[in-house]
Amino acid sequence: MTWYDGLDLPPWTPPGSWFGPVWTVLYALMAVAAVVVLAKAGVGWALGLFALQLAVNLAWPVVFFGAHRLWASAGLIILLVPLIAVTLVAFWRVTPLAGALLVPYLAWVTYAATINVAIAIRN
Repeated sequence: MTWYDGLDLPPWTPPGSWFGPVWTVLYALMAVAAVVVLAKAGVGWALGLFALQLAVNLAWPVVFFGAHRLWASAGLIILLVPLIAVTLVAFWRVTPLAGALLVPYLAWVTYAATINVAIAIRN
């Protein structure tokens, strides 16, 4: 049994088999959105925001799964939600398509944030 399997998970946690496919789709959508913004506006503040939120995104599994720091990872993911929202707005201003491509990502991370906070509370 892994560390994660031993956690008291909230009942709305999806099966572990969902995470790989969901994140594959989300990262593909994020990449397309970034390429669309790059093609339309070049490197600028919108892509800077994208890089910032991506750095926080990439830090989260290190803190949650690597360091097993439940509250620290909750703080990161709570920070990530508005960073994604601001990035979505910035992308939307460049082209609505790019912003729209980030909507599923924002929805999933918001959902994941509720799970992370619940895990931190329950464990």
